[in-house]
Amino acid sequence: MLRIDNIKTEPGADEAALRKRAAAILRVREDELTALRVLRRSVDARDGVFFVWSLGVSLRSEAAALRRCKGKNVSRFVPRPYELPEPLAAPPEPRPVIVGAGPAGLFGALVLARCGARPILLERGRPVEERARDVERFWAGGALDPESNVQFGEGGAGAFSDGKLNTGTRDARHGWILERFAAGGAPADILIDARPHVGTDKLFLVLRDLRRELVSLGAELRFSHRLTGIGTENGAVASLRVASPEGEYALPAERVILAPGHSARDTFALLRAAGVAMEPKPFAVGVRIEHAQRDIDAAQYGAAAGDPALPPSSYKLAYHTAAGRGVFSFCVCPGGQVVAAASEPGRAVTNGMSRSGRDGENINGGLLVSVTPEDFGGAAGDPLAGIAFQRRLEEAAYRAGGGGYFAPAQRVGDFLAGRPSTGAGGVRPSYRPGVRWGDLRACLPPFVSDALAEGLPALDRKLRGFAAADAVLTAVESRSSSPVRVARDETYQSTLRGLYPCGEGAGRAGGIMSAAADGMRAAEAILNTYRTGREET
Repeated sequence: MLRIDNIKTEPGADEAALRKRAAAILRVREDELTALRVLRRSVDARDGVFFVWSLGVSLRSEAAALRRCKGKNVSRFVPRPYELPEPLAAPPEPRPVIVGAGPAGLFGALVLARCGARPILLERGRPVEERARDVERFWAGGALDPESNVQFGEGGAGAFSDGKLNTGTRDARHGWILERFAAGGAPADILIDARPHVGTDKLFLVLRDLRRELVSLGAELRFSHRLTGIGTENGAVASLRVASPEGEYALPAERVILAPGHSARDTFALLRAAGVAMEPKPFAVGVRIEHAQRDIDAAQYGAAAGDPALPPSSYKLAYHTAAGRGVFSFCVCPGGQVVAAASEPGRAVTNGMSRSGRDGENINGGLLVSVTPEDFGGAAGDPLAGIAFQRRLEEAAYRAGGGGYFAPAQRVGDFLAGRPSTGAGGVRPSYRPGVRWGDLRACLPPFVSDALAEGLPALDRKLRGFAAADAVLTAVESRSSSPVRVARDETYQSTLRGLYPCGEGAGRAGGIMSAAADGMRAAEAILNTYRTGREET
């Protein structure tokens, strides 16, 4: 099979049009093409609006076509699929344990289960069906459940998101992950889109299907079971203390995948008490910015806006201030909503999500400012200083929102003019349970406010209307990534042997795909120790 890259078409091109273009590029008749497969699809709106395709094509005279078209975006296509490690001869005892049912934990568990290791997965939150009801009740003005919310529960924080599955790295595991998502109910388009997304509604289907497979393979999923302690012997894990609805118990464990998520603040405190090496890491904080989707579509697509063949537009923006601080967009949710993402009482947190159709009125994205350990006191050596910094921001946002998990909000025009907002303009905020209008400088550190004020006009020059006066800023976005990095070596183990920290919470990934792949690598490392009959040191 040959690969043809950089084929541009007008929106709405069908397979017949792609076949015709492929034949023309290869300089053969269409009937000489024996197979055609779409490998990748993206939208290019830089100079007009086009779809850009990569195709896999089979024909009888591939060698001749390759010689004829050398250097014209034509190459030989050799798929390199991910292959699972060899299955174990017998299930190990004690069974491997996974802490956390986010992407890293779930896909680490899946690799272990498919290889016959019968893992035990501990998740402090609830199954996704119950979790969805808890979250909806909270958004409607009900009480916050600290153990079942946007951060905690089956699927992790990514379950209430846009479900983006794009990644900037090449790894055969990524294709395997996408295939598993598609098999579980995600749209088949994720296998070819350059920026694949699933949407919260479809993610729920995938999570249920993953759970069924894990159970069928002998894995045990224990929901509402929270890690409370680690027992050690000779510098290695020997057992776990676990709190459950029936009470606390000890679980024998010698190999533990730790995939806690970036909001498991009590888990990080537990690790520090156990002497596990950690360090503060840079992250970013800021706000969600919300626009009318139709306005961003018009800015991105121009006259083509509204074409049914085009997806709702998105954006990716970045700017460096005069002081060298980064201001950038993050986790953009076309057709989505800003959501209440608190996990601790008395602290307000925002995030964004969208459904698979991305058919909401607004588009929202994180508008973040980079922070370093020097900004929040981590340079002094406290690995949890970033958590304390996040909490201060969240408490200030809760106060500015007037309590009840209302979020403080301000129109962009008012923010740039330095005056409080008193109500919405042309963009209606989507955050529930609601917003309180005012001045966001009351809850943001000056260096964050100043960077946003400098960055907004600069980003508007890159995307017309980004700093529109009626765009809405909602605070505070504080959980963009983990403020902690758990140390590990080339065997994926921490300074406490047998503990394999991975995923976003451990500071080892960012996003669903990279976290899932990191969990798979941790599982592969554990399987290797079973085969060699010893712990890697």
